[in-house]
Amino acid sequence: MGPSLLFCPADRPERYAKAAQRADAVIIDLEDAVAAGSKEAARRALLDTPLDPARVIVRVNPVDSEHFAKDLEALGQTAYRTVMLPKCESAAQPAALAGYDVLALCETAKGITNASDIAGAQNVVALMWGAEDLIASLGGTSSRGQDGSYREVARFARSQVLLNAVANGKAAVDSVYLDIPDLEGLGEESRDAKASGFAAKASIHPNQMPVIREAFAPTEAERERARRILEAAEANPGVFAFEGQMVDEPLLRQARATLGK
Repeated sequence: MGPSLLFCPADRPERYAKAAQRADAVIIDLEDAVAAGSKEAARRALLDTPLDPARVIVRVNPVDSEHFAKDLEALGQTAYRTVMLPKCESAAQPAALAGYDVLALCETAKGITNASDIAGAQNVVALMWGAEDLIASLGGTSSRGQDGSYREVARFARSQVLLNAVANGKAAVDSVYLDIPDLEGLGEESRDAKASGFAAKASIHPNQMPVIREAFAPTEAERERARRILEAAEANPGVFAFEGQMVDEPLLRQARATLGK
């Protein structure tokens, strides 16, 4: 699964194929993108409009919601086996999705503080964080300041999810960028996500896909430098200097990651 994940409302089946064409994986959303009165129609659309299961994540409603049992029943009639669990707050909750690979969405104060336990759950394959629901759970009003950057508490939550996911051998997915026209800001945030260690970034609009893909793909200059560092390492065991920079094992690991090794 690639780095660009695109949310698609489950009650808009006419958008499924278009989303699949643009994204590395589609998140068919039964939760926030679907009004309460449209949940049943969304489940029917999920059943009637199949996509390649390898490129689909289904976001169900929270475990403790009135909609979860019906979501699970519908999910069982599909070939989809990767599920996004929103507002995940404990390691016990993914167990309700036994038999599925779970992308646990930590987007409440409790979810962030329990991120380590959640990441350690057996069927959790990745963690994602959500800024807006987190701020709402704290009683706040905005995840970003006037300059567009995240507030400190949001940056802390982002780091917690990344650190705890990777510490448990799981992937980390960065949150969505809500300012759709601001592709420059999206690119900057996506490049930071990639450089920090996130495996992917979720998104809400097809126009964001190329920006995310470009941000997560190393440039040819980066790849060439990584190749030269690894070549130099073969002739210089241990720590060595390369173009004025000290190179040791952590930097060699970064070079390997750039080349996908």
